[in-house]
Amino acid sequence: MELLVFVTPDFNMSATTGFLDPFRAANYLDGKSHFHWTVASATGGLCRASNGMLLHTEALADVQDNPASVVIVSASWSPEKYWHGPIQTALRRWARQGSTIGALDTGAFILARAGLLDGKRATVHYEHIDAMSELYPGVEISEDLFVFDGNTITCCGGSASVDFALHIIRGTHGDALANAAARYVFHQSLRALATPQNPEPVEPLGNTAPSAVKSAIEMMEKNLEEPVSIPEICSTIEISQRQLDRLFKAYVKKTPVLYYRDIRLDRARGLVTQTDMPLVEVAVASGFSGQPQFSRAYRDRFGLPPRRDRIEGRVPFEYRAWPMHRKTS
Repeated sequence: MELLVFVTPDFNMSATTGFLDPFRAANYLDGKSHFHWTVASATGGLCRASNGMLLHTEALADVQDNPASVVIVSASWSPEKYWHGPIQTALRRWARQGSTIGALDTGAFILARAGLLDGKRATVHYEHIDAMSELYPGVEISEDLFVFDGNTITCCGGSASVDFALHIIRGTHGDALANAAARYVFHQSLRALATPQNPEPVEPLGNTAPSAVKSAIEMMEKNLEEPVSIPEICSTIEISQRQLDRLFKAYVKKTPVLYYRDIRLDRARGLVTQTDMPLVEVAVASGFSGQPQFSRAYRDRFGLPPRRDRIEGRVPFEYRAWPMHRKTS
C-alpha cells in the first residue's frame, strides 16, 4: 500500500509522525512491507514544522505522477497560503485515479479548495470549524475526531492521527494487525468512529465542573451569534445568578459575563484570521451589536485591533499560542 503525505510549511509534526508510526509498527511486527510512504512538499528539501523541527521531503514535481493508494495533506497554520498551484492539480488527478484522499488538521481546507469535499462530511481541528463552515457551506462539517466518507478521509490532528492510521490498517489488514500496532506504540484504546473531539463529561485531567456550569456554558456556546442574557441562562438552568457567579469564579476563574464575551471573541478571532469575511459580518456573527463595540472588546482581549490581527494573525511562528495575543495584567 503506497501512502503519500504532503506537508505544508508550519505543518504539525506530532500529528504527521503520529499518523505514520502505526504503519511502521505494522510492517515491523508482521515482518512484511505492507505499507510504503513518501513525505513530500511543494519544493522538496527541508520543511519546517510549527514546532520549529525540520523534516526532509521530496518535491511534489518528483512524486505527482506516482500512483498512491492514500494521499494525505498535512497542514496547520495559514493553509490558504499553500492551496494554489500544482498541489490542486495533483490532488484532483489522484482522486480521478481512485486514490483515497485525506487530510490532517487544516489540510481539509486544501482539499475543500480543490473541490474534493463538496457534498462530503469532513472534520478539522475544532479551532477552525467555524472558519471552515463559513468558507465551505457545501461541506458537512463534523466535530468528530476523524471522518471516513468513501474515498475521502479527514482527521482533526493531534493524537487522533494515531487512531486515524490504526483505522486504515484495520480496514486494509484486519483487527489483529491493527491491535498489534496499537499495542506497540502504546496506544491503549482505539477511539471509534463518531468520537467527538471534545467529549463533555470529563476534562482531560479528570476534573469535572458542576452540572450548572456545564449547562450554562452549553447555552452560551449554542448562542454565540445572538447572545442570551445571564439572567435568562440562570432561569433556564434553575440557579440564582449569585450562585452561578460563585461557581464560575471557582471553576472557570472568570465571571459568566466575561467567559461568555471571551468565547464569542475567540470565535471572532478564528473568523478574522482564517477567513476574508468583512469585519462587520464577523462582529455580527460573534454577537456584537456594532463594529466599534466589537473592535474595543477585541483589542481588550487580544491586544490589537481585528484589522491588524487579520494581517499579523495569519503569520505562523514557532510555539504560537491560542489566542496569540493576551492582554498582560
